Amino acid sequence: MDLQLKGKTAFISGSTQGIGFAIAQGLLKEGAQVIINGRSEGKLAEAVDKLKNAYPEGNVSGLAADFSKVEEVDALLQKLPEVDILVNNAGIFEPKSFVDITDADWFRFFEVNVLSGVRLSRHLFPKMIAKNWGRIIFISSESGVNIPEEMIHYGTTKTAQLAVSRGLAELTKGTNVTVNTVMPGPTKSEGVADFVKQLGAANNVTAEEAEKDFFKNARPTSLLQRFAHVEEIANLVTYVASPLSSGTNGSALKVDGGVAKFII
Repeated sequence: MDLQLKGKTAFISGSTQGIGFAIAQGLLKEGAQVIINGRSEGKLAEAVDKLKNAYPEGNVSGLAADFSKVEEVDALLQKLPEVDILVNNAGIFEPKSFVDITDADWFRFFEVNVLSGVRLSRHLFPKMIAKNWGRIIFISSESGVNIPEEMIHYGTTKTAQLAVSRGLAELTKGTNVTVNTVMPGPTKSEGVADFVKQLGAANNVTAEEAEKDFFKNARPTSLLQRFAHVEEIANLVTYVASPLSSGTNGSALKVDGGVAKFII
């Protein structure tokens, strides 16, 4: 299927690895021009080189910025060209007992997970409206509707993303701009793989056993009963970014392996 992405330009925040990197691959495969983002120049250059080697015909570049630092975000916005597709993927997570989550933790999570998308959308949304075409996609999580007891601060920011996305979609009435949210479930990105290894080591079991235990006890509603692959998330995002998804707007789309146990 031709997703009609040739000639489109996309910016993906937090995309030097994991889901963001897989989204960059998906968009490049479809012929889009892709700008990726990471916190450090070194890691960003490494990721750009990987993509150029994998897709020699593709057009890929990078812009560095740490979304926890307003001055770096402001500098990025000055360099960012007009784009057709914005994927708000930058995010952080950590398991932490509620009573140990400090005010500083709450502010840091809100800054990165919520305000990153707010600031980028505020800058790019008016330009999309002016040219009457654009896609804004927030990468939230099933944790936004199933707040995990082991990281309430993370889940709360993912709920906030759903609210921002739906509210922004309301401003697109009668246009060819859409705003949607994609909600992954537990996904085996590099960070999650490390987390599972640490979990296994702490309980004196293998990573494979730790994964099985995680789905048995922490995410028993999962129908997959495994971590999703990053490509499985990227496939949906690539479609939502395309002109073919024009009938989908203001939606929260699950790709969570059935973890969120509701029928809509």
